Amino acid sequence: MAEKVAKAGVKKESGYLYFVDKDGDVSRATMARGGGKHGKSKPEKVAKVGVKKESGYLYFVDKDGDVSRATMARGRK
Repeated sequence: MAEKVAKAGVKKESGYLYFVDKDGDVSRATMARGGGKHGKSKPEKVAKVGVKKESGYLYFVDKDGDVSRATMARGRK
């Protein structure tokens, strides 16, 4: 299960991929098949959170727009 790490309260728009960037902030980029604009765009920061990432965890933006993390599954068959 996932645990909430930080509250960001990001409102998600369709056509964008939301993720936690290397600085620990929430960013978004246009999806290849989403929305009207096709093509590559630079990711833009949506919210400054500043989460310190630990190894062994997957960090993501959950359905509430907050930053959550889950343990990575490694070495399973």
